[in-house]
Amino acid sequence: MPTTPAQPPCARSLAVVNEEIRALLSAGGLVSPEGRLRYQELLVEWAAAVRGDVTEAA
Repeated sequence: MPTTPAQPPCARSLAVVNEEIRALLSAGGLVSPEGRLRYQELLVEWAAAVRGDVTEAA
């Protein structure tokens, strides 16, 4: 029986991702390796959100 592909998670808004980045930076979260990894993940998500905003505006 074929399976249906999993739906990708809903993208978070640019404002939400930006707020999480700011919180990480203000808390000094980049000190740990986990914090640096999370920051990199957030930057990728932020860039995707920016691209989505540009696409919607066009």
